[in-house]
Amino acid sequence: MPEPLFLETVKTEDGQIFNLSFHQARFAKTQKAFFGIEHNLLRLSNVINAPKKGLYRCRILYDERIQTIEYIPYVSKEIRTLKIVSSNLDYAYKYANREPLSALLETNPDADEVIIEKDGFLTDTTMANIAFYDGNKWCTPLNPLLQGTTMTRLLDQGFLHSKEITKKTLSDYTHVALMNAMIGFKIIKKINIFS
Repeated sequence: MPEPLFLETVKTEDGQIFNLSFHQARFAKTQKAFFGIEHNLLRLSNVINAPKKGLYRCRILYDERIQTIEYIPYVSKEIRTLKIVSSNLDYAYKYANREPLSALLETNPDADEVIIEKDGFLTDTTMANIAFYDGNKWCTPLNPLLQGTTMTRLLDQGFLHSKEITKKTLSDYTHVALMNAMIGFKIIKKINIFS
């Protein structure tokens, strides 16, 4: 069975690379877990050559070594509806194969995005980690499908708080935000969540 391919998505804008230390940490964790690589670890800063003008999604595909690096002009996706969908999907590492995530979206065309519910608890959307505001603080699911780099950074800063969140407790929250490497922390002003 071939080794899986992994993906790292890094925001670059006008030649600047964002939050690289968090991407490097996830890259290192994956390299150690799957390939036993701890020493002579490749530095992502040595391989990213960010375009000098514009906003790009730097897409790095790798296994034991970097396979490809692409710079894709970034276009944001408008999110107005979120549908809660149950799944036992395992996505603890950022695999390049996103077919299981894409399938969840394709089978729920009545929503812009889905919130994946696993074992009765809300986790992530297919494209981002999620957070909910309780009137006092921003809470993010205790057990996300994927430990995103933006979420990790905001947890480290004490801005986010981990908490078990279910469909039934959604009424405790007043606002929703999505977060990933490209959008940062984005509060969604008008959102419809249904299941």
